[in-house]
Amino acid sequence: MNTEELKTFIFLSKVKNFTLAAEQLFIAQSTVTNRISELEKEVGKRLFSRGSKTVTLTEAGEIFLRYAERILELQDTSIEEMNALSSHQRKFSIGAINANYEIYVKQLVDNCLKDNSVTSIKVMLGHSLDLIQQLQDNMLDMVFSAIPLKRQGFTCDVYDTDRVALVCGKGKNEYPNGITKHQLASIPYLMCDLTLSEAGVFIRSLFPKNHIFRLDVDNTSKLLPYLENGLGYSFLPYKLVKEKLDSEDLEEVKLKDFTAPLVTTYLIYKNGYNVKKFLENKFDNVTE
Repeated sequence: MNTEELKTFIFLSKVKNFTLAAEQLFIAQSTVTNRISELEKEVGKRLFSRGSKTVTLTEAGEIFLRYAERILELQDTSIEEMNALSSHQRKFSIGAINANYEIYVKQLVDNCLKDNSVTSIKVMLGHSLDLIQQLQDNMLDMVFSAIPLKRQGFTCDVYDTDRVALVCGKGKNEYPNGITKHQLASIPYLMCDLTLSEAGVFIRSLFPKNHIFRLDVDNTSKLLPYLENGLGYSFLPYKLVKEKLDSEDLEEVKLKDFTAPLVTTYLIYKNGYNVKKFLENKFDNVTE
């Protein structure tokens, strides 16, 4: 199989139509058909179910799609690394969920770029499981994750522990004496989906099943403007909102009859990788 076959397969899986795929890829429809046919011969499975006008992935196709995307990502990463060698002596590829980037990684990146000119840094933001998979595929050097990885060949350190705080816009707290667990279900709650972490599971458990939130996003920083404008409440990592609490853009709501769990950030990397060269910005006498 070649990359053009994989790219055509991925594109067809999205548009679900041979004619449309050919038009948007600027190739003949017969070329699309031949590439998919050759790919199916190589993997020994039918990847698409053909309809009169549309195609859908088979079960085998769904499985192969994940690997095809990863193969192309690995290819792109290898090219980037080889290109980086010509202009940079050090290259770091870092994965982080959004909250961890805002709280921890951004400052580390700022320090690293400010203090030297020989470093190239690539940051990937996403969900913990996706980032951990990219780490295992050698696409990332380290991951700041909300969940741990227990696998031979990898080191998983507790990088930091934080608490979650229920916050709202300054002057918009309708529970100055504290809020009960029962009252939470009736407030205009803005959900940041942290379900894979212990804190995320706990927060979801505070609301009825299939509860409709006023806003539901998976990026913590996107909630802040809404909170500052008094449009609701949300549990967020304390260190993420500390500056806004200090400046009184936000205020914290006391919890009356329950406590929130801590949030743990894990730093995951392959055994033997010298993570200190990034964390401490040390470049002298470092063995690659």
